[in-house]
Amino acid sequence: MRWLLLKDLQILRRSPLLVGLLVAYGLLIGAVIGIGLSRPETKPNVAFLNEIPPNKVKVDLGSVTINANDYIKRLFSTVNPIYVKTREQAIAKVKSGDVTAAVVIPANITDRLQQLIDVPGSGKPPTVDVYISNADPLKRQGIETRINSRLADANNAIGQQIIQLATGDLNVLLNGGSVSLGPIDLKFLGLRRAQKVLAQAQAQTKDPQVRAAIHKVLVFAQRGSTGLNFAGPALATIDQPLRAHKIAVGGPKVSLTDFGIAVAPAVTLMFVGILLGAGMLAMEREENAFGRLVRGLVSRWGLLSEKVALAAIGGVIVALLELAMISIFVPLDWSRLAQWLLGLIVGGLAFGAVGTLIGAITRDVRAASLLAFMIALPFAFLGFITAGEVSTGLYNVIRIISALFPFRATLEAMNSAINAAPPKLIESLAHLAALVGGYVVLGRLALRRFG
Repeated sequence: MRWLLLKDLQILRRSPLLVGLLVAYGLLIGAVIGIGLSRPETKPNVAFLNEIPPNKVKVDLGSVTINANDYIKRLFSTVNPIYVKTREQAIAKVKSGDVTAAVVIPANITDRLQQLIDVPGSGKPPTVDVYISNADPLKRQGIETRINSRLADANNAIGQQIIQLATGDLNVLLNGGSVSLGPIDLKFLGLRRAQKVLAQAQAQTKDPQVRAAIHKVLVFAQRGSTGLNFAGPALATIDQPLRAHKIAVGGPKVSLTDFGIAVAPAVTLMFVGILLGAGMLAMEREENAFGRLVRGLVSRWGLLSEKVALAAIGGVIVALLELAMISIFVPLDWSRLAQWLLGLIVGGLAFGAVGTLIGAITRDVRAASLLAFMIALPFAFLGFITAGEVSTGLYNVIRIISALFPFRATLEAMNSAINAAPPKLIESLAHLAALVGGYVVLGRLALRRFG
């Protein structure tokens, strides 16, 4: 055992790149986790438009007035509002990905709330318009949770205030008291006191017509008291005066299941393409075949192109087999096969180009395979990070890094091909084609020191 361990240590000593990668990878992952755990909670960017006219921001509850702006601020406790001037601007920001959602407060929301208070059950309940992109279900789920939570807080505050004031007014109607309407102080006898007064008046009069008239009023007061006794519990049902009207933008809604189907071939294509491209090119050098090949049998460009194509073919075949297996359990739209193939082929070429670049800068198959695996995992992770999950500055850096690696573009291409989700397939394919060209050129430059 001791001699076997010494042998392996000697191998590692002759592979400084391999050891360096292992150490650097541990430090990198530790730094990422440390930053993630230590950073304060970030707020997603949400476009915001308040259409309420300045003269209609208040709702009258009799003795108390609700200012709508006070409750709108509750929506901002977990989001970062990006103010816009029009509804069209808000929707455009959601489609472009600049914000995770858009919240629009309609101009008639205070009128509807006032109507709900004055005549419960009449008209449509007041609603807040929420625009959310359908492209990314992970992003959609997160922002929906935040907005629903803040709306529930506002509902609870408004509902409790309405119930408290209404219950107090009911108590005055039942037992008597006073209600202040600004400078006016209205005093009420109360239905229960009125019943006693009417009963005394009925007992003191002997005129049968007067007694009959008093009896009618007394019955009305009794029935009114009984009805108001049930009104208190009924008011407790007004717990959601505000509603969220969610409006999808940017194409058909993509469920988490559908999004997961798009993720599967993208991940498979990444690992197969990078590992195959890196390993096959590094093997040419490890087996001392590279020099003989480029001296007359094939050019360096030709050898590089062949490895990229081989990696892409292998990735496409495995990803198609994977989709075929998925279709046994989940129905897939095979009429979109041509679009699937476009996304897989161009994505496979991009990953193959990345793999050949890795193979060109490493000395052996082991180092190439390890480096390919170590690069693929973090970049795949970065591809799932959406706006609002990290700070704005860090997210902009992540967007740039993700744009330079094929995973995110491949995922968008497969999501578009399989689920018809934005961005359009052509845009993603153009992005991937640019990456193919860039990585092939870098791979060719790296081959100068390969032989």
